[in-house]
Amino acid sequence: MTEGSVMDRIVATPNYDTLSDQAKERLHLMAGGVEEAVGLDHLVKCLNDGTSSSGNEVIQCYVGFEPSGKAHIGWKVLSLQLRRMLDAQANVMVFLADWHAWVNDKFGGDMDAIQTTARYMEDTFRALLNHPPEGEGPGELQFKWASEVMASGDYWARVLQCSKGATLAMVRKTFTIMGRDEASSDHDLSKFYYPAMQAADIFEMNIDVAIGGMDQRKAHMFMRDIASKRGWEKATCLHTPIISSLKASGSRMESFDHKMSKSNPGGALLLHDTHEQIRKKMRKAYIAPDDPNSPVYELAEHIVLAEFGEIVVTPDPRFGEPSTWTDIEAFRAAVMDGTLHPLDAKYGVADGLARGLERVEAHFAAHPERLDAVHALSS
Repeated sequence: MTEGSVMDRIVATPNYDTLSDQAKERLHLMAGGVEEAVGLDHLVKCLNDGTSSSGNEVIQCYVGFEPSGKAHIGWKVLSLQLRRMLDAQANVMVFLADWHAWVNDKFGGDMDAIQTTARYMEDTFRALLNHPPEGEGPGELQFKWASEVMASGDYWARVLQCSKGATLAMVRKTFTIMGRDEASSDHDLSKFYYPAMQAADIFEMNIDVAIGGMDQRKAHMFMRDIASKRGWEKATCLHTPIISSLKASGSRMESFDHKMSKSNPGGALLLHDTHEQIRKKMRKAYIAPDDPNSPVYELAEHIVLAEFGEIVVTPDPRFGEPSTWTDIEAFRAAVMDGTLHPLDAKYGVADGLARGLERVEAHFAAHPERLDAVHALSS
């Protein structure tokens, strides 16, 4: 969804015109930078009435993560969206889905390793979001673990309610949210509960805004379908773009086979890569003057421009002058027509990415314990 179409969707939401100027500003900040917004009517209602699903008048947004290892650059896209939510005075919950990771066989089902990684994730998001105040109030960050929520019998009643009426075929179609194909888990009943668990998380925690990459869309639509059948409040769903593997080329497929993954080291940028490592990996990234699709453009648009509003390209002085780009289409066109050398474009994006990771580097340099513990899991 283009920026124009997202804004069109926002202003076309029922009762948008009844919002105050301040409420409109908050809505634009929350939803204006995503690839897709579904069910904005709930968020508009919250802003209009000063209400929330929990009844405490604080808009609660959430993003869920399976603790599964060190973070890659795709987390920057989500963290920039979470920063916008904080700036719009929503409460941001990072949900650490330890039991979901266990169901999905992360670390071979070693719960100690999963929870060690979850603690590292807490520190990572604190650094990515520039250490916001923590708590349950507006503009504050909180962490919640699946193991906390799942201790309640009410939660498991909710899981059964979310499972009622869902066919096996329907659930299989959501397996891509676990990074699995539809035929992968017929030998493991627990995986068929995963979509119901993810939906139950949202209902049980009174979430107003569910955030995730476009790869989480099927889970969110499953949740909204359940809400329709049971007469429950439907959370607004905001979906951020997927960053492709550095080696990806050509048109993007709905299956998300192109998605950047840390399991493919040559195709992934990790949050803990040094500036030089980022440049080295970016040097090999796919980009072609005759192809408008490239992970370089995705990183430029969804991370560097989104965070800093500019890409600074500094070529070797023998071959050109420094240039600054503030528009992705102009940047792309310059590469495609030869105005900007592809390698210079790659290095300009790499430098912007490294700049955006300085806070993460500084945090773990001062507090290395949790990162060291995750390193030890793979040693």
